[in-house]
Amino acid sequence: MKHIVTFAGSNSKTSINKQLATYASTLVENVEVNVLDLNDFDLPIYGIDYEMQHGIPENAHKFLEHIKSSDGIIISLAEHNGAYATVFKNIFDWMSRIDGKLWSDKPMLLMATSPGGRGGVTVLDIAAGRFPYMGGNIVGKFSLPSFGENFKDGVLVNDQLKQDLMEEVKQFQESL
Repeated sequence: MKHIVTFAGSNSKTSINKQLATYASTLVENVEVNVLDLNDFDLPIYGIDYEMQHGIPENAHKFLEHIKSSDGIIISLAEHNGAYATVFKNIFDWMSRIDGKLWSDKPMLLMATSPGGRGGVTVLDIAAGRFPYMGGNIVGKFSLPSFGENFKDGVLVNDQLKQDLMEEVKQFQESL
């Protein structure tokens, strides 16, 4: 059986991106899912001086091992001021110090959501442009606008958006 990891690029305990990522992972058939939480991988803010003095923290190695041991990745990125949330950028930076191709060419369903009408499309575009240089094999991409209106009781309620997500999940599934 294939094994996928899913997580949000957020440390919010009520992360809408974690809700979306977890939901999307339930749509993938015949896989084992490991839902990761960035709060379980506490890391100091990346800095070369820290790395030179202390080395790379164990939690960066642990998170990267989850990525490397998976068959695919579902990630939903939070957008803060038009870019990655600090917690995601930090773990991303630490992992890149271990392996510059940290995504290991694993099939990736890349997503974002927000309360607003753009659905995190800016951070999604940043990641889609950057991740391939870091071993990212993006096989699906999905933005969910207006989270509060379109996602209720743990499911997508907008039929068109649900259909759009199912198409992306299908591409992801076929790539595993």
